[in-house]
Amino acid sequence: MEQRPILKNRVYLYLTEFFAGMSVMAVELGASRLLAPYFSSSQIVWTIIIGTIMIAMALGNIFGGRSADKNPNPDRLYARIIIAAVWIALIPVLGKYIIVLISAVLIFAVNNNFLIIAGFAACMVIFVFPLFLLGTVTPSLVKYTVDNLDNNGKLVGNLNAANTIGSIIGTFVPTFISIPAVGTSITFLIFAGILLILSAVYFITSKISMKKIKRLPAGMIIFILCCVFGYKSNFAFWQNNLMYEGESIYNYLQVYDDEDAIYFSTNVLFGIQSVYLKEKGLTGYYYDYAMAAPFMAGVNEKDSLDILILGNGTGTFATQCERYFDKDLSITGVEIDEKITKLAKEYFELPEDVEVITYDGRAYLNAIDKKYDVIMVDAYQDITIPFQMSSVEFFTLVKDHLKDDGVMVVNMNMKSNGEGSINEYLSDTICSVFSEYVYADTSELGNREFFASDNPKMLETFQKNVALEEDDELTFMMNVVERKFETYEAGEYVMTDDKAPVELLGMKVVDELIRTEMAYYKKVFKEGGIKAVIENL
Repeated sequence: MEQRPILKNRVYLYLTEFFAGMSVMAVELGASRLLAPYFSSSQIVWTIIIGTIMIAMALGNIFGGRSADKNPNPDRLYARIIIAAVWIALIPVLGKYIIVLISAVLIFAVNNNFLIIAGFAACMVIFVFPLFLLGTVTPSLVKYTVDNLDNNGKLVGNLNAANTIGSIIGTFVPTFISIPAVGTSITFLIFAGILLILSAVYFITSKISMKKIKRLPAGMIIFILCCVFGYKSNFAFWQNNLMYEGESIYNYLQVYDDEDAIYFSTNVLFGIQSVYLKEKGLTGYYYDYAMAAPFMAGVNEKDSLDILILGNGTGTFATQCERYFDKDLSITGVEIDEKITKLAKEYFELPEDVEVITYDGRAYLNAIDKKYDVIMVDAYQDITIPFQMSSVEFFTLVKDHLKDDGVMVVNMNMKSNGEGSINEYLSDTICSVFSEYVYADTSELGNREFFASDNPKMLETFQKNVALEEDDELTFMMNVVERKFETYEAGEYVMTDDKAPVELLGMKVVDELIRTEMAYYKKVFKEGGIKAVIENL
């Protein structure tokens, strides 16, 4: 085995392990942010990421150990680290295109579980290889450094400890520092650069001829090119009307507009989380239906109204309430993502008197005693309801914070009304807590607004207060909503803190949506091939 002088320095060995472990975790967290705008950041997506990365690391450990036994040359290890670094640097340049390409192919090839299959395929193609290479680090270094049996246990323990400490730090740095500050793309580039520097130090101090290590200068050149072309997190690269695109600790964030409105979304493919009309009228979205809740709470019979919005987003519901209800309104919004609130003020004209608390919705209810006339629950993690805000325990907490005639309205953002659907689970859960309930589907828009209260005169109050409304546009809208009211027959699909499979149920709905929307294009593809599909886009 050829021994390099730098490997006699144990500090350098530990640094190699440290930065290898740190980079693995940084790439794993970066993977979640790269995939989230396309596939969501649900527990299912995290399971796919963790699973594929563990596969890569296991294979890397096996290969690294066998390779070191067969050819114990440390040059090979640091050459592999260069390749891993270059691959990681290429992710922000090519990753989003690979995801879209894989999705485009699979959407015509599979009929079920599209998001799961596409997410798994994207993970395998983009992330497995560089992490497989980084998985070879520990067994290789053990082979290069253990030369007797007297202290091999200590040495192996120290190497693993360095790797683990690096992994721990690599968990916190991307989440709390690099991704919020500079974005996912630059985070990938930072850790790719660290790995390149690590390898460069090895080869340069070993005084190896550059002719023998062509990978290093080639890797440096590719890295520089990646820094030039991949520094920006442009996930929705096909859109020309983006006003803002960025990231926070919790979400991918996108603001775009058209002639009529400004829109906010946390996913490039599915759903709109907030909308602001430039003409300042009714939105045409589910927010108009949700405004039935203040009427159910007696808005036109009271001098003031206390409204709480869990999942404030950019404040569409709050803005519409202030616009249409000429009352002494006290509106509090709870939004866990502070960056969304900043966007609300910058792009969506969030009223100054709307207090927004940066907090988790359920945690906020646990921290206060105040009761409200209306509580709107509109909290989503991408396209999926957080499990802790879908259970009996949560809705009981909401009920405890309503006044005697108070009303809760829940936005169910998925069109799914079949047996055992997510809407049925949520509805049954709500009905197990409240005595009065009614819902309205927003037809082609796909949302369902579910109203619940313990006030037996909830609908009578609604009708009475609509009759007192002086705004013709809003009165007309409430008459439309009333015609769509449906009574709900409660079943036994009740979710609790212990069992709330919202991710699986949500993925099922998205799968159905994709299958329905793509049926036409699949038919076109079958008849005329890809050319016909492009012509019909």
